[in-house]
Amino acid sequence: MIVYRTKNDLTRHLLSWQNEEKTIGLVPTMGALHQGHVSLVEKANGENDIVVVTIFVNPTQFNDPSDLDHYPRTLDRDLELLRNLEADLVFVPSVKEMYPEEDSQIYDLGTLDEVMEGKHREGHFNGVAQIVSKLFLLIRPRRAYFGQKDFQQLVIIRRLVEIMEMDLTIVQCPIIREKDGLAMSSRNTRLSKEERKLAPFIYETLNHAREKMDTLTPTQLKDWVTLQFKKQPEMELEYFEIVEDKSLTPVNEWDETVNKVGCIAVQLNGVRLIDNLNFD
Repeated sequence: MIVYRTKNDLTRHLLSWQNEEKTIGLVPTMGALHQGHVSLVEKANGENDIVVVTIFVNPTQFNDPSDLDHYPRTLDRDLELLRNLEADLVFVPSVKEMYPEEDSQIYDLGTLDEVMEGKHREGHFNGVAQIVSKLFLLIRPRRAYFGQKDFQQLVIIRRLVEIMEMDLTIVQCPIIREKDGLAMSSRNTRLSKEERKLAPFIYETLNHAREKMDTLTPTQLKDWVTLQFKKQPEMELEYFEIVEDKSLTPVNEWDETVNKVGCIAVQLNGVRLIDNLNFD
């Protein structure tokens, strides 16, 4: 496994693979790798000649400086894990390497970045688009792998590929969960033992909400979910929305012809956790 820290070294090495017409699969990460990331790398390994993993905590997608400061960083452990997974190349740039000057690019994401995460994290998705577009142009992958846990991000990255007019397939990979249902996330490491015991309530509530689709309207269901979290003093519900899976438009009535996803974000004593579930 090769580890590079500069764009020049990266592109020089990639050029030889590209000249050999090797297919490249990209797994972009912010590190603190867990089994969810492992599943992405394994899928990329099975579908491409070469797998490139990037580890970069991107500052432009954090609207809260404290969240950026506390984001877990476990580079040595991450690299060891990727060696065991037989990743071909890992790109670990510095902030200065990726942003030698301020990036003022603004992406037209339509209304995709105005709801849910976008409503609560101003500028977040434009920051995501900035770094992902840089990585796509540097690496020129055939496929890029993203987990469904960040569902809104997944939809927006597909839109980004359209904007960039790239011949690139975005591969959606399922959420990997702990045995108790909690969606795996790098932020889970910030939970105390007691908080970790409480966290599965998020997934439990999503499942119970889906079961109530036959008896409640979407609006009533949102009210029911809100009430459940009011009973949990350690948790603060930021949002629960049921949206169409392509446009992210909120669903106001049940329509079997529309694919629906229930998306949720919760603050658990200052640790922000997101999850989602298909509502079909």
